[in-house]
Amino acid sequence: MQSMSFTDQARAAKNASRRLATASRAAKDAALNAMAEALLADQDAVLAANAADIARAEQAGTPASLIDRLRLTPDRIAGMADGLRQLAGLADPVGDVVRGWTNANGVRVRQVRVPFGVVGIIYEARPNVTADAAGICLKSGNAALLRGSSSALESNRAIIAALRRGVESAGLPADAVQLVEGGREVTAEMMAARGLVDVLIPRGGAGLINAVVEGSKVPVIETGTGNCHLFVDASADHDQALALLLNAKTQRPSVCNALETLLVHADAAPTFLPRALEALADAGVTVHGTPAVVAYSDAVVPATEDEFDAEYLSLDLACAIVPDLDAALDHIRAHSTGHSETIVTADLAAAERFAAEVDAAAVLVNASSRFVDGGEFGFGAEIGISTQKLHARGPMALPEMTSTKYLVTGSGQTRP
Repeated sequence: MQSMSFTDQARAAKNASRRLATASRAAKDAALNAMAEALLADQDAVLAANAADIARAEQAGTPASLIDRLRLTPDRIAGMADGLRQLAGLADPVGDVVRGWTNANGVRVRQVRVPFGVVGIIYEARPNVTADAAGICLKSGNAALLRGSSSALESNRAIIAALRRGVESAGLPADAVQLVEGGREVTAEMMAARGLVDVLIPRGGAGLINAVVEGSKVPVIETGTGNCHLFVDASADHDQALALLLNAKTQRPSVCNALETLLVHADAAPTFLPRALEALADAGVTVHGTPAVVAYSDAVVPATEDEFDAEYLSLDLACAIVPDLDAALDHIRAHSTGHSETIVTADLAAAERFAAEVDAAAVLVNASSRFVDGGEFGFGAEIGISTQKLHARGPMALPEMTSTKYLVTGSGQTRP
């Protein structure tokens, strides 16, 4: 497979996608379970390949946080296998009737879910995404062309070899799962492969996502960055607000649904901010604040204007005091990436206004933004969180990895 050109890989994926489109749920589930078993059987080879990637990253001076995302362990491989098995237990979206009716003339119309066909996924660092993406694509009847980052090349090669063997052992075409290798010119080929690749999904930082969105001729589903805000309203319960703040910022700071900006109502600031700043400092969080926030603590770093547009993905947090709900809404409109936005309030009218006026994939009232996740929503699996408005928005589970078509059935009716 490695000697194939990208065009040949895409054509092979297209052929495989035709088989997958009509595969039964039982066949796909058998392949997912076989993929999990093959991954566990190849654990030593995968770990050895990952060790080579880690060594290369350390030599290059890669930050420890990125190396941790790259690193595989027996537990993480077991988690990848469990994820594939869990996919086998989920309902198959292919063939679901979205809506249907019978016209007065007896013609029956049904809108049913169908696979996209060939899905290209371009992603960074984390090799566990390779197994997740391959499994989600296969379960939804799609062939996957997986373009991982060069930092995880050896790991991805080993993982894909195991997954392909599992797919083939279950009687489905191995070319349903392929790793796309090469330099930037290959990424450009993927983005230009309209007609061979049906949809592209970028997963990674803002630079990668913007490059794909702006440069692709293939339709793109944008899994956007998360400059997520939490607004503490004047009526907020301060204990509740503090718990939500710490969870959203510190539970896992390197992910897209982690909190990046704290906005505090001016009426709440004198009592809430001292507690919040102390708790954040104790948790190792560096607060980057406006002059009004800096006045509360010497530990606060003066924020530049650009920082309110930042996705830190670290233990850093931008903070501002706003005079009222209108100002909070204006700030979010100006700086939000449309991912997840939160209000903490005891005022029903404020909650309703926030929910109605904030334009984001997810709006939360008195709940942590860390809940914006396919697993937490009960979907069982997700390919990413879409921040665009067409086709899918929010956590993209198996149904969002399908399109639809209309089946029209008659008994010889003609249009008058």
